[in-house]
Amino acid sequence: MRTEPEGRGPVRYGPPLPEPGLPVLPGLSAVLAGAAGQEHAEPPGGGPALLDAASGYWARRGVAVERDQVAAAPGAAPLLLALTAALGGDVLLPRPCPAWWAPQVRLLGRSVYHVPTPAECGGVPDPYALLETVRRIRDEGGTPRLLVLSVADDPTATVPPPEVLHEAVEAAADEGLHIVSDETWRDTLHRPHDTVLVGPAEMAPDRVTILSDLSGAFLPPGWPAAVARFPAGAWAAALRARTLDVLTALGAFLATPVAAAASYALGEPDEITDRLIRATRLHARVAAAAQRAVLAAGALARPPQAGRHLYVDLSPLRPALAERGVGDSQDLEDFLGERLGLPAPGGHRFGDELGALRVRLPTWPLLGSTRQERMDSLNAPDALELPHVKRALSDLGSAFGDLRA
Repeated sequence: MRTEPEGRGPVRYGPPLPEPGLPVLPGLSAVLAGAAGQEHAEPPGGGPALLDAASGYWARRGVAVERDQVAAAPGAAPLLLALTAALGGDVLLPRPCPAWWAPQVRLLGRSVYHVPTPAECGGVPDPYALLETVRRIRDEGGTPRLLVLSVADDPTATVPPPEVLHEAVEAAADEGLHIVSDETWRDTLHRPHDTVLVGPAEMAPDRVTILSDLSGAFLPPGWPAAVARFPAGAWAAALRARTLDVLTALGAFLATPVAAAASYALGEPDEITDRLIRATRLHARVAAAAQRAVLAAGALARPPQAGRHLYVDLSPLRPALAERGVGDSQDLEDFLGERLGLPAPGGHRFGDELGALRVRLPTWPLLGSTRQERMDSLNAPDALELPHVKRALSDLGSAFGDLRA
């Protein structure tokens, strides 16, 4: 029933990181320096200041939350691992999904079942396929208990329409599944006034735990911090307590300086929101330009709506790729990685079939190869006119155009 192709090359099984090499913001530096001398450690699940900051962050997005419904960890991976261990049972994931989700489940010896996504978006399972998968798991003696989904999806960079999400959430609730909603990229909508993002916690508040990795948009790489918002009620309180027990057993405690920086970032001061807005606009323009390049070559890619990636389907170019020895997504990863000089992980890394010719292209390498070039891209009135960005997009277009020719 399961198809879980493994890559033949190395891959970083971890949450997504923002573009590397940008200077740390002054306010963050000051907070980090102020906390550096503190000798006490953060308690399991985070201290009061961080939990209150996370509560305020969600409250500003219309999600009611109290301090005792929040937990924090040094990164999304240990937090998802602890949640999965606390819930028990088998886990369902959309196909495709972030590369780091499935390994967390397999570390616990649990079974992973991928469910196809609807045609219009990624991040959530097709509701009918979800119901059929749950039925088959139970027929085989399994115990499906958890569905992980994303409303601002990595790898596909899409946002599910509210009606599609509602159907998936309703199907999961009918089958008694708990839902973990990865909302790491929810604050990176490319067209925030034109895209409606609704979280599943607004649809089934007693069945959804929200997970957010702060290094995706708020903190620099190398400062791992993630927060989770649990539902209200006695059952959810017990789930949070078991999750904290697992984090304690793992020794997964936040460093005090990083916790202080996370608290500061979740307060959304001007310097944080300003850089996030500018970075999101920049990545949106670069992703749209990259999509135009791959579409012109005859490949397929949904319009990117959030995040810093583009998910490309090269199946229309299969004959040309076959002539170059490319027969599956691992071959495609190797071929494009060498040809483009940038990461191009194949779809099999994200739970897609090995035979499907799909890759995820990150946008940050197109912004420059040095810190100065990336800063110039971030600060330019029109980054697409900068020589290094024009050259990177031209090389991308040429690489795909050669396949069509």
